[in-house]
Amino acid sequence: MLKNEQFPAGALEIIKKLKASGYQAYLVGGCIRDRLLDLSVEEWDITTAAKPDEVAKLFPKVVPTGIEYGTVTILLPDGNYEVTTFRADEKYVDGRHPANVVFTGDIHKDVSRRDFTINALAYDPLADELIDDFAGKKDLNNKVIRTVGDPIERFREDGLRSVRACRFAAKLGFEIEQRTFEAIGQTLDVTKKVAPERLHDELVKMLAAEKPSIGFELMRRSGLLKQILPELEACWGVEQPPEFHKYDVYWHSLHSCDAAPKGDIVIRLAALLHDISKPSCKKDFTYYNHDQVGMETAENILKRLKFSNEEIGKVSNLIGNHMFNYTSEWSDAAVRRFIRRVGLGNIKALFALREADTRAMEREIDSHYLVELQKRIHKIVEEQNALHVSDLKVDGNDVMQTLNIPAGPKIGRVLDDLLEKVLDDPKLNDREILLKMIKTYA
Repeated sequence: MLKNEQFPAGALEIIKKLKASGYQAYLVGGCIRDRLLDLSVEEWDITTAAKPDEVAKLFPKVVPTGIEYGTVTILLPDGNYEVTTFRADEKYVDGRHPANVVFTGDIHKDVSRRDFTINALAYDPLADELIDDFAGKKDLNNKVIRTVGDPIERFREDGLRSVRACRFAAKLGFEIEQRTFEAIGQTLDVTKKVAPERLHDELVKMLAAEKPSIGFELMRRSGLLKQILPELEACWGVEQPPEFHKYDVYWHSLHSCDAAPKGDIVIRLAALLHDISKPSCKKDFTYYNHDQVGMETAENILKRLKFSNEEIGKVSNLIGNHMFNYTSEWSDAAVRRFIRRVGLGNIKALFALREADTRAMEREIDSHYLVELQKRIHKIVEEQNALHVSDLKVDGNDVMQTLNIPAGPKIGRVLDDLLEKVLDDPKLNDREILLKMIKTYA
């Protein structure tokens, strides 16, 4: 059974103070689920019979983070804790939110409104009392995801719940109970109403799982993938050359994603989407320019799903450069141009993407060439070779003064041309030499 040492001091303090004031209080939902599974807990949620204003009177630092839903956040030295009043939701009207929230003094009504049995668990650590009205603990033991009550009703209330079911399956390695799974395909019209920001959050959490492929395949089989990521769904069944690939484009993408570093959202996204345009670029077993087309396709997908501009830029860079074909015959100038094109700060991620890509192929390609390329890159960086216009020993002012011309596009063209010459021969990056070279552009 659960023990008090499994819970943070702040959570125990809150429950103790609420109960001492005459209010029921429980740890609830995902934190109990994860404690029973012996997993780390990201958020500690507390539910109580006390109303938000009553909670606020008991603690010095309280923030009304979701007051319309009865939620306040208590700030304590060891962390922040969301505390929500027991509630019973009225009819859902927009496929995401209830029309009205009714506070109740009944913990059993509160857990009955929750999405899945494994999340409808509440625990009072002081009384060692577990509320488990829907056999959630049994479903945890059997590794099953099942809705509380009728699955169609649950998914029609909130269209995001079907995506969450797939995400929990990926996170926990569980199966979705058959009736629950079938209901996903019958409520796609409600999921269609969900804002892209909410879908973004679920996909990010899915990509943090050990095997995101579990969640994406459940989404494909249920019809969610065609609705949310149709470009990925279109990769299913698109065959690849058997001498290099044992999977179609869809499964290769999923296995690449699984093989990418678990804690890096950018590399996982790049791995998932690196071949996203192969279906549209396919001619026989050749995928013409799929890296460049894929870069644009990935940008559109990530914009649609509200990823940040920084993430979109990094993922696009990796996809656009993932087809590099290094050999030891590359000249130092070619390596310098590679660094300039990819960006020094992106090299490590690009190599990780290449590793994930090759691990999802028919035969893993010996990656010793990456070690060799990394050594050559390190040498160039150590030698402080110029890789960008800003590394040149002259600047735009030098060009304007030497050629006696005003600011304009020619300045940039001259500097770019100088950089190309310096990339070929780093010794040319000398101020006197470059000033003489600028004169030739008169």
